[in-house]
Amino acid sequence: MPNGHLNIKEASGILVTKINYKKFISPIVVALIIWLATPLRPESVSIVAWHMLAIFVATIIGCITQPLPIGAVAIIGFTITVITHEVNIDTAVAGFGNNSIWLVAMAFFISRGFIKTGLGRRIALGFVRIFGKKTLGLAYSLIGVDLILAPATPSNTARAGGIMYPIINSLSRSFGSSPDDNTQRKVGSFLTFAEFHGNMITAAMFLTAMAGNPLAQSLAKSSHINITWMGWFLAALVPGIISLILVPFIIYKLYPPEIKETPNAKDWADEQLAKMGKMSLSEKFMAGIFVVALLLWVLGGTLNIDSTLTAFIALSLLLLTGVLSWSDILQEKGAWNTLTWFSILVMMANELNVLGFIPWLSKAIATSVHGLSWPLVLVILILFYFYSHYLFASATAHVSAMYSALLGVAVAAGVPPLLGALLLGFFGNLFASTTHYSNGPAPILFSAGYVSQKDWWKLNAILGPVYLIVWLGLGSLWMKLCGVY
Repeated sequence: MPNGHLNIKEASGILVTKINYKKFISPIVVALIIWLATPLRPESVSIVAWHMLAIFVATIIGCITQPLPIGAVAIIGFTITVITHEVNIDTAVAGFGNNSIWLVAMAFFISRGFIKTGLGRRIALGFVRIFGKKTLGLAYSLIGVDLILAPATPSNTARAGGIMYPIINSLSRSFGSSPDDNTQRKVGSFLTFAEFHGNMITAAMFLTAMAGNPLAQSLAKSSHINITWMGWFLAALVPGIISLILVPFIIYKLYPPEIKETPNAKDWADEQLAKMGKMSLSEKFMAGIFVVALLLWVLGGTLNIDSTLTAFIALSLLLLTGVLSWSDILQEKGAWNTLTWFSILVMMANELNVLGFIPWLSKAIATSVHGLSWPLVLVILILFYFYSHYLFASATAHVSAMYSALLGVAVAAGVPPLLGALLLGFFGNLFASTTHYSNGPAPILFSAGYVSQKDWWKLNAILGPVYLIVWLGLGSLWMKLCGVY
């Protein structure tokens, strides 16, 4: 086994997969260190919670080093979790029933309809005709669509996966940019990553733009702090606009597309649209079903229709009209892959909360900041809230686990209540600038293959401090002017 790899060889006609076993060393070593440190754990943390931490951290490291694909690493982590009795099999398997994760998978299937029918290409060409002179301008226009939809779309996953991703994917392929042939850096990588951040910013700007925001509002109310829709929007307006302008430009400089200008884009788009001819029946079905899905996502709260149910309705209609076949669904490997690894990571993260590790961590930070000035406490809490998201695979789960505890610490330290409540609410979205599993949109856009895991983590590591400066720094000054405190 040279270089720590198992060579591909034929045994009884079966090929043995090449595996880099050296990449297992880091996760195993870290897991053993944490596991063997069990006698040194805090008294309030149970043995099971500590062991769960060891497995979770090792799984995350394995997802980074990738001795096997992420899905395979997650399956191994899942198996170890159950074998060691940290979680029983019924609880572990129940993680695959998470409705938000199924929404992610449904978004992949809906996007296949856009590609198969050609409707996504037609929409993409329309964007090229209007905004196609420069790639940066195209990114701003796509994010502008997200901004318009955000206030009325309480699922940022639905917005990114069901609405924006299919357009970006088709648009990128129209420019000859695809991860399938290693041409993703032409335009696809930039547009995909810019949309991820644009979606995250718009989610932070409106109380109704992400499922965790109303939860934060409810938790704040239980602490006698009232956050209104307009109050949230006004407080987020200036840092939000600054971020929407600044962040895509920073991404453009740090992660530039190979194609920066397309002076003949309009003529080319006109020519391509002429070749496509009139809309086919399948395109019309796809467009109609898309409008139905969009309306149900926008009006879901009023009609009491869950976002995931809407996605299932859309997929059912696509199957009934023949736009998609069951074979198309089975062949959508990205959806099934994401459903597997994302479900497992969310299950592990939720168990860390249920078993008491996350509550202990929240109380520990409260004790450590006692006696400090409130501005310093606020900075420490936001930094902790932001970077602890590496332990979470769901923004809503993180808000649920830590928002109340950190808000209580902030208020006790003298932080103006509404200021603390709003900033924690905003960062309940912005901390997604960490990992490729940080929130619902992340695995959709990451699994498309346009942005490598290394680039995703590296760029987010750079952009994280930008959000801290804009929202915690300039945002606090703006809220002072607004009379929040």
